[in-house]
Amino acid sequence: MTKKILGVLGGMGPAASAEFMRLLAVRFPAQRDQDHPIVYLLSDPTIPDRSTAVTSGGTDPGPQIRADLLKLVSWGAQVLAVPCNSAHCFIDRFRSELPVPLVHIVDATLAAASAKAPNGSWMVATLGTIQAGLYQRRAAQIGYRLAVPPEEIKQKIQNIIVDVKAGELTKAAGKMESAVGQLWNIEKLPVTTACTELPLAYEASSLPQELNVSSLSALADACIRAITE
Repeated sequence: MTKKILGVLGGMGPAASAEFMRLLAVRFPAQRDQDHPIVYLLSDPTIPDRSTAVTSGGTDPGPQIRADLLKLVSWGAQVLAVPCNSAHCFIDRFRSELPVPLVHIVDATLAAASAKAPNGSWMVATLGTIQAGLYQRRAAQIGYRLAVPPEEIKQKIQNIIVDVKAGELTKAAGKMESAVGQLWNIEKLPVTTACTELPLAYEASSLPQELNVSSLSALADACIRAITE
């Protein structure tokens, strides 16, 4: 099997990118070390907060994200991936200028959601991703129903993300159960975890795993297809 070299820009946040690398390893069709692809990981937690940049005019992370992706290309990466949804608000501004293909997490996640939850799903994400309309625009283009939580639940979801970034996974899991329970009181739809911290909280909870569409898993699967096709 011919495999392209994958370049991963991580660190947004570190736990999410570590889980992405784990998923790549366990999902790749390999029987031995040598069957796995070469992956270059650049973990850069110094990139300014993406959601804050969208919601309150914080430091633009775009130039640093772009520079890091080009660094991965200079190392030899033939396909790029960024396991952070909010980062794609900025990547979309220069994606066409990248010299190699980038596997877009939003496209990958919505494809997975359409297959797993064809009647629609709740989108839980950072305040920045929701405000930017990153998922809503693409969902509308493909005719997929994506339900956005009410304002008070949006903030609860943001707090879960903060907990995961702080290493408080047990606390995050409990809050996830509460927030999703509120959403299901409105309508029982599967949940698309459209921030890469949120699959960690969901999977650590007692919620039914079959009702989670994970952006991390979707990106991992899409990357495997991209580097082996």
